[in-house]
Amino acid sequence: MTDLLQDYADLVILTMDQMSLYYQATLTHVWAPMGQTPIIRLHPQRDHVHFYGALELRTGREIALPVHEQTGLVTASFMMMLLLLYPTQPILLLLDRAPWHFGDEIRTLFAENADRLHVLYYPPACPDLNPIRFS
Repeated sequence: MTDLLQDYADLVILTMDQMSLYYQATLTHVWAPMGQTPIIRLHPQRDHVHFYGALELRTGREIALPVHEQTGLVTASFMMMLLLLYPTQPILLLLDRAPWHFGDEIRTLFAENADRLHVLYYPPACPDLNPIRFS
């Protein structure tokens, strides 16, 4: 990494992660007309949304995007968006070893952008090293 910093003064260092947010119904008091029992509709499956996020380590800039799934294709699309947000700067992308950070789409993206996109993977089983880690 120090070689990259010496070679590129304008290097953008990004760390990336994903999270899933699940919605759950809770029991609570609700208002209803007297004599009428309120109807609360629950779906048998929990609704959820996934988020992809990136943190620029030098400036603290945060980038987040809600998505419907976590796949290699969605990951590659998010990485492409990061490349568009920093159109001229070289990028060092710090990643954990989630399954969707590997695969054909990711390898193709890395190969097509090898001049600008550099990747460093965190060691296995070390989520605490990622500063963007969602709580």
